[in-house]
Amino acid sequence: MIAHSPLHTNPPGAQRLFAGRGPGLTEHHTRFGALPTHPAEQVVASLHAAGLTGRGGAGFPTGRKIDSVTGGGAVVIGNGAEGEPLSQKDAMLLTRAPHLVVDGLQVCASTVGADRVYLYVPERISPAVRKALDERVAAGVDPRRVTLVEASDTFVAGEESAVVRRLEGGPALPRDRTVPTSISGVRGRPTLVNNVETLAHVALIARYGPQWFRSVGDPEDPGTVLITLSGAVSRRGVMELPTGTPLADVLAAGGLTDLRTARAVLTGGYHGSWIPAANLTDARLSRAGLRACGATPGAGIIHVLAADQCGLAHTAGIVAYLADHGARQCGPCRNGLPRLAELCDELAYGRVDDGQIRELHRMLGLVDGRGACRHPDGTIRMVRSALNAFADDIAHHRAGRCSAALVTARSADRRGPRRAVEIA
Repeated sequence: MIAHSPLHTNPPGAQRLFAGRGPGLTEHHTRFGALPTHPAEQVVASLHAAGLTGRGGAGFPTGRKIDSVTGGGAVVIGNGAEGEPLSQKDAMLLTRAPHLVVDGLQVCASTVGADRVYLYVPERISPAVRKALDERVAAGVDPRRVTLVEASDTFVAGEESAVVRRLEGGPALPRDRTVPTSISGVRGRPTLVNNVETLAHVALIARYGPQWFRSVGDPEDPGTVLITLSGAVSRRGVMELPTGTPLADVLAAGGLTDLRTARAVLTGGYHGSWIPAANLTDARLSRAGLRACGATPGAGIIHVLAADQCGLAHTAGIVAYLADHGARQCGPCRNGLPRLAELCDELAYGRVDDGQIRELHRMLGLVDGRGACRHPDGTIRMVRSALNAFADDIAHHRAGRCSAALVTARSADRRGPRRAVEIA
């Protein structure tokens, strides 16, 4: 197992990734010390023991992911694209603690024997990241140089195969994968792609060990997690919390103490799931803690819908956005999602009848599982959760009434589905 650092005290429980006092390399080393080196097999064993799972949305065990990289000439990529409109956590981490992310990249590169290391980030934060990388070059702290690559500002740009495609010089669009990226990724080389938050946790585990990592959070999915809280709360932004934190406590930290003022919460973002406010009492911020609600933390997004907002209208806006931001490389994306957006728009703003509901469910079944990437499936999951969470809204719309603010405030322009949704 990896030993704890003898020179630097461990960051306190809920402030680990954000325990440093500034983004600079000096502040980073003052807080965390130099990055220790360990044999590859020891790193993998420690990650298995720590139980770290990916923080980019899929939640795949990090130790298993690194273990799956086989063959020589490996490539390692830190994915900070964060195309999800409701998420700000990766950008916040890369501007507040970039050196933890790069440390994690170096640990992974050393473990799999990579000779190419990339950091993939949006243009808006690339100057801050470049500054951190230049600091490290000047200090000579890295055995491998990290190449900065700018991500497209699109929803699908962070999908694993889209990242690989962008690094090969193509568009940041997903593609069919017949062979896992860990075996054949960038130009056919074995490639490891990890979310930047995952990498920052890897860097801390390398310093303080798996038992320290497991000392907070849900035993099934331990550690801390970054969440972006938005919507109908008075305090919005990014927080670092132990996994397993009650969702009611998360909302209270955002200023929402009376769940009756909320209609529902969207967890996991635009590819996530709606949870009715009535079901939030026992829900916790972990995979196990959200399982009964049919949801997951995804990429750490908690978006609150106020009690006076129409869930169907909000969902229609999201589906319209997702239809506009698809790769349009397969039938479900080119035809299925736009049609689904029209149906959701009719459900939110038109006259609702049995035939329309049947057509909506038929379209959900046609699209589900047939996409070239996960984008259509994620959209279907979110819509199905909305139909369950907002069943009362559907009943009201059948009767031709809805008092929610999003409906009454809608523009009189009925030429097409809404193309945006308020996410602040």
